[in-house]
Amino acid sequence: MKITFLDGNIKEFGVGTSALEIAKSISSSLAKKCVAAKVNDVVIDLNRAIEHDATLQLITQDDVEAIEVLNHSTAHLMAEAITNLYPGAKFGVGPNIETGFYYDVETDPLITEADLPRIEKEMKRIVAAGAKIVRSEVSKADALAMFKNDPYKTELIENLEDGTITLYSQGKFTDLCRGPHVVATSVIKHFKLMSLAGAYWRGDSNNPMLQRIYGVSFFSKEDLDNHLKFLEEAAKRDHRKLGKDLDLFFVSEYGPGFPFFLPKGMVVRNELENLWRKEHQKAGYQEIKTPVMLNKELWETSGHWYNYRENMYTSEIDENIFAIKPMNCPGSILVYKNALHSYKEFPMRVGELGLVHRHEFSGALHGLFRVRAFTQDDAHIFMLPDQIEQEVNGVIDLIDHFYKDIFGFEYHIELSTKPEEKAIGSDEIWEKAESALQNVLEKRGIDYVLNPGDGAFYGPKLDFKIKDAIGRTWQCGTIQLDFNLPERFDMNYIGEDGEKHRPVMVHRVVYGSIERFIGILIEHYAGKFPTWLAPVQVKVLGVNNQYHGEYAKEVMEKLKAQGIRVELDEREEKLGKKMRDAQIQKVPYTLVLGDNERDEATVTYREHGKQEQITIGFDDFVAMIKIQIADLK
Repeated sequence: MKITFLDGNIKEFGVGTSALEIAKSISSSLAKKCVAAKVNDVVIDLNRAIEHDATLQLITQDDVEAIEVLNHSTAHLMAEAITNLYPGAKFGVGPNIETGFYYDVETDPLITEADLPRIEKEMKRIVAAGAKIVRSEVSKADALAMFKNDPYKTELIENLEDGTITLYSQGKFTDLCRGPHVVATSVIKHFKLMSLAGAYWRGDSNNPMLQRIYGVSFFSKEDLDNHLKFLEEAAKRDHRKLGKDLDLFFVSEYGPGFPFFLPKGMVVRNELENLWRKEHQKAGYQEIKTPVMLNKELWETSGHWYNYRENMYTSEIDENIFAIKPMNCPGSILVYKNALHSYKEFPMRVGELGLVHRHEFSGALHGLFRVRAFTQDDAHIFMLPDQIEQEVNGVIDLIDHFYKDIFGFEYHIELSTKPEEKAIGSDEIWEKAESALQNVLEKRGIDYVLNPGDGAFYGPKLDFKIKDAIGRTWQCGTIQLDFNLPERFDMNYIGEDGEKHRPVMVHRVVYGSIERFIGILIEHYAGKFPTWLAPVQVKVLGVNNQYHGEYAKEVMEKLKAQGIRVELDEREEKLGKKMRDAQIQKVPYTLVLGDNERDEATVTYREHGKQEQITIGFDDFVAMIKIQIADLK
């Protein structure tokens, strides 16, 4: 058989030769680095026989797919250890995920956090034994017989089509799995079990609750140590903890997934919304507001009823079904259809800070990152077909300004194409829309990642993924090009020829969800917001309330009059404690006022995170901080 390598070279090997054998024929050092193989673009086990002519990529430890295979194999290793320690354990699913791996398990007694080191120890014992990981194929009937005592595996098998079913075995342990896996448990050396959580079987609250055990696995101790340090830093930045410590927001048991914003949190929110309005007005957008609840018929026309029904909240009004909006776009379309439009009005840019609701499983809720009620900074642009490139470019410029110039984020763009199962509209329309977005990127010389099948059901999109201060990637902005909803809603404009024509529509956001964006900013800045965004910009402390309290109040009032957000700490506490508390609250500037400051009408300030204290005139301090605020610093 002929094997074609990535560099175009073609070599002949005997039928049934494995990728591992091919790697060994090239060099022993290469074979040692190999983890799996990609045959005809499908990742398979390194020791699996290749039976036909094929393209071959040898996956080494440096490749993304390698860490995925390692984590998947480590999930099986953990399952074997749990089986040894908890006889009768039953298993749900155990995939690799972006952050490592997990396995859902049912044991008696329950596993606790304190048990994780014991499971790790057993995993290491299994690794030392170095059992080979062997793939086998059995019939559906045989698989059911093998797993008859595990209701979860049985259910999975019953839902599979008749035919061959794949198993993987290591030592005395066998698991139902498609693979691929590393060749032996001895490859799995550097891992850590991280946490426990509850997870309903198949995500259904009517099903039993299983325990989900999370872990991570790496090829080197250095990579594992670096990852654990990263997690430690991420934990310090957890927006849920900082949100509580800094009095920004909370979530009540009376409204899971519905966040409450406290006064300081509202300062951050209002500053972001004010900035949004200012920049969008400059970019030619007009603000609108649409209702939170609209008739079911509207959502049927838009297609949301058929694509998002399970995520929509509904109510009955005057014997009609109404739905709380999960998206803002149908309301924006009704605004457009409220009047007859001429081509001379285009492009028409309308924006909305629109509150939407989506039902999420309780187990998926996560601070401000995954909520049931959130505000999208939606805008919709209605345009002529020949204005597509101009308007998409304009949105890219606007998003770039927000991300790079204001917040200092790096980002990359992904082009998401037609989702085959949910897409509405003809192939011709989709091809036209996808080509339009692709052309804009290529003309601008922007590198992008192609994300096949991940477009919205009504059109392709450009997704903007920002990178935060510790390297995590977040999906925020998006530009979605839509030829379909104008057709479904029979949208028209009067063209230069006096006839009716269809407009083209763009859906776009910059922040995405304001709530989620605030959560990202909290973690990005580790709670230390830039001065313009900080809930409290200046904390005023008198060295002694009896002697300096009046001057401290005077300074506070003068700062307030200048529009600066200021707090006065009048507690009868030692100055050192007050200064530490101001640092804990991450206030950008702390003013310490004593005899000299009072007598000379000066202030002594300390910037957050610095030890140096600087004395300047009050007016000079005001000028300095107002420049920072105006420059969004």
